[in-house]
Amino acid sequence: MEQIIVLIAGVPILSALLTHLLGPRMGRRVAHLSMIGTVLTFGISVAALWLVLAGHGPKTVSLFGSGALLLLEPLSTLMAVVIAGISLVVHVYSLRYMAEEIGYSRFFVLLDLMTATLLVMVFAGDLLTLLIAWQLVGVLLYFLLGQNTRDVSAYRYAFWTKITYRIGDLPLLIAAVLLYQAYGTGSLPAIFEQISTDPGAHQVLGWPLMDVVAALIALAAFARSAQFLLHTWLPYSMSGPTPVSALMHAGIVNAGGFLINRFAPVFVHSSGVLHWVFIVGLFTAVIGSILMLTQNDIKKSLGYSTMGQMGFMIMECGIGAFSLAIYHLIAHGLFKGTLFLGAGSIINAARKDDGVPKDDLYTFVVERRPVRQRLPWRLMAAITLAVPIAILVAAHWLVAEDYFQKQSAIVLLFFGWITGAQLIFTTYRMRTRNLRRLITLSIFSFAVVVLGYTLISHAFDLFLYPDPVFREQIYAAADFDLFWFDLLMGLIALVIIFGWIIISFTDQNGNHKSQYRRQLWLSVYALISREFYLTDLYTRFSRALLAFAGRLNLWLRWI
Repeated sequence: MEQIIVLIAGVPILSALLTHLLGPRMGRRVAHLSMIGTVLTFGISVAALWLVLAGHGPKTVSLFGSGALLLLEPLSTLMAVVIAGISLVVHVYSLRYMAEEIGYSRFFVLLDLMTATLLVMVFAGDLLTLLIAWQLVGVLLYFLLGQNTRDVSAYRYAFWTKITYRIGDLPLLIAAVLLYQAYGTGSLPAIFEQISTDPGAHQVLGWPLMDVVAALIALAAFARSAQFLLHTWLPYSMSGPTPVSALMHAGIVNAGGFLINRFAPVFVHSSGVLHWVFIVGLFTAVIGSILMLTQNDIKKSLGYSTMGQMGFMIMECGIGAFSLAIYHLIAHGLFKGTLFLGAGSIINAARKDDGVPKDDLYTFVVERRPVRQRLPWRLMAAITLAVPIAILVAAHWLVAEDYFQKQSAIVLLFFGWITGAQLIFTTYRMRTRNLRRLITLSIFSFAVVVLGYTLISHAFDLFLYPDPVFREQIYAAADFDLFWFDLLMGLIALVIIFGWIIISFTDQNGNHKSQYRRQLWLSVYALISREFYLTDLYTRFSRALLAFAGRLNLWLRWI
């Protein structure tokens, strides 16, 4: 077990060292050496996960007697497989994609170092190791985004990313100092054990230590996962190489969800912090999704899509569904990595064929296409409401009679319902000549999504947090007052119903708008497409800050 933990982080470091030393001699062939190292890392990570699944308990390993601790447990091994898997795909893609770029071997050295740092971060068992790895991720990302040193735009936005990361790293540093001062050790298992024994033993300036530390960790997670007001670096970092964008959007930006899960014992004993986490995540998810819809650049649109997904992930943490957030970041990582690596092919295909009819024959075929029917919106709206209610009632009779009173179960079902509602909205746009078949498929798909989302998240719950008491504590810490919980569920249900009413209104009246409504819509669209002018505001603020720093430097010469 000890050897496996050391090998997971050690192999990519060794690969980076060999790639750097043999690069001048082997030329571009040295990239294959880097890829072999990544394949080995992925294989060892899978072996570690297999051992944990086989029943091996959590294991803490001291790194060569240095005091640094590595922690082998379900969360770290699961994250290691995700990181190594995405890194392997990015390595393979980069072999040809980066072939004509300057600094070919240097890129693979940085890629290996980034993989090693991310692995150390998820395995870190003490505060100092976690802090060092957390900082190094930001530094290495800065070098990777600025790989092409002649690209001024890439360099500028890499620096922007670095500054945002440094701002977000400060709360984590303060939280680590407070924990070390309070408990006299940097070992995370030892700290968590003392917290579980007496969570209210320490205070900071009259406030409970757990509340302060949880709030600081949440702030660090917000900056790393591009939550609203700290998100502008994410869509503007597309000037870097596409493999780096894929690695960043598929893995690095998910670190916020991992950090909150790592410090779950702290959040369990905090009061009210998770509610703020939920509000920030909800707001980010909505804003990110709206901004995504108005972008005309595919990579920038994907960037705002990532922002929306990160908001969704943080929102899940805010309602206590910590393990669901891990499932979400894995699914999003695989999905977004594929999209980024395939974005270039889509752009090339669009340039060759924009979908516009090219000749009379094509126009004739399109115009003469048999008319197809669309499903009635009332039926689709009824399916959206009926399936979750049927599952809820079935769970009440088959699982537990107090199912209605379990906020955690309702929350998991609720997320499945939202995802399934999106599926039904998409299905409604489809036209078909076989309505009965499409209705059957819609109901079946909706039920699979709702049940699948609920069951998978429950399986992650059992794997990541096997202690049932601790699981209940997580959900209890995020519990809303029953009145506010019911109000929230009702409001979001109304949003979905409102969506169906808008669709019905559009079907009956078409897209005809009065002059006033058209002007209003254009003004709103302009505001959203300019990203609420936040980027312009930040640019002016940074210029003013630089000008002030220049003047201050000039004045200090006379002192």
